Amino acid sequence: MIISNPNASVDSKWHQLAAQVLDGVDVSFEQAEEILASSNDELLDLVAAAFRLRQRYFAKTVQLYFLVNAKSGLCPEDCGYCSQSKISNAPIEKYRMLSAEQLLDGARIAAERQSKTYCIVISGRAPSEREMMAVETVVPRIKEELGLKICACLGLLTPEHAARLKSCGVDRVNHNLNTGEEHYAEICSTHTYQDRLQTLNNVREAGLELCSGGIIGLGESHRDLVSMAMDLRTLKTESIPINFLHAIEGTPLQNRNDLTPQDCLRALCMMRFVNPSSELRIAGGREKHLRSLQPLGLYVANSLFVGDYLTTKGQAPEADYQMVKDLGFEVTM
Repeated sequence: MIISNPNASVDSKWHQLAAQVLDGVDVSFEQAEEILASSNDELLDLVAAAFRLRQRYFAKTVQLYFLVNAKSGLCPEDCGYCSQSKISNAPIEKYRMLSAEQLLDGARIAAERQSKTYCIVISGRAPSEREMMAVETVVPRIKEELGLKICACLGLLTPEHAARLKSCGVDRVNHNLNTGEEHYAEICSTHTYQDRLQTLNNVREAGLELCSGGIIGLGESHRDLVSMAMDLRTLKTESIPINFLHAIEGTPLQNRNDLTPQDCLRALCMMRFVNPSSELRIAGGREKHLRSLQPLGLYVANSLFVGDYLTTKGQAPEADYQMVKDLGFEVTM
């Protein structure tokens, strides 16, 4: 069991809040804001209370994900955080859609690394017909050969796109809200928050699971973060990846670096309290911002990406396996 604050008790406000959630009563907007505004002195007690929720729904299991950047750069959108956008000068590799064999090779690596889900990600506003056909061709092969679950992240999707992904065997679609609705125009002007919500609704109507989360550290307010979390709850999002802004040179947000490890943990706790039964994944930027507190993050979240991200490096898989083992948790397939 996690070591809690010796001055706290199971009667503390955070444990009382956890008991409320375990009794089926949703956290309010104001209560979620209070989590984000809590002090560092309360942090261990807050994490311990969040762990009660994680333990109820996921016990001591950890799910691993592996992603492949199936098409890099060349994106016409202007998302300020992204190294692949049209306004980025970041020195990244740029290439068109990977071949079926390359995608299969990536899936084999995912299986070797004990990943349960293989994430196929492409840059761009929306998938072209060629890109859709590439996904439709390779997904059945991956599932037949390796039995992996497939998550596709292809940009804005129409109902037809979503139905085709469902038909070829995709299990879930990733499309992050990224931030709260009121803050969205500050980070992107080429599409709207409502465009993203529409894609998620199209995905849900096609019978696919939702993977949607956000990026912490975009200059958002506590209210923005809670607004995003509440929208994810309304959508009944099955999987929530939480990224921490890795400010990349050449992007408009290259100089933003104001997160602390404690900020990151509070954001994870808030998301767990608002979405207690959703899979919560510590995603990009965890190594940079959580640093030595990464293990505490897994007392709240129950999922990790193992390996690299889209255009940034992750820590060695062996370090993740050791972290999971040291916590007394186990990777679940």
